[in-house]
Amino acid sequence: MTTLQLQEILRDAVVTSFAVGGPILLVSIVVGLIIAVFQAATSINEQTLTFVPKILVIALMLLLFGNFMMQQLVDFTLRLFEVMTLMTG
Repeated sequence: MTTLQLQEILRDAVVTSFAVGGPILLVSIVVGLIIAVFQAATSINEQTLTFVPKILVIALMLLLFGNFMMQQLVDFTLRLFEVMTLMTG
């Protein structure tokens, strides 16, 4: 295995992880920011107020994009298996 092949595998792993985890993290951050602004505007200092909306939005995102995320992981795994079979001969 050459360094170029290893770099390609690592790049593919990073891109796949961003594609799978990115949408959920981005939406979670946006919801947290919106709730933080609401808490600051209304002077509500409840620490647990952010959890329920975040959980609901994350569950909705998983329902909407779950198939896409699973397909990305399956494609990445298949590419890894192809590389392993090419390496063994």
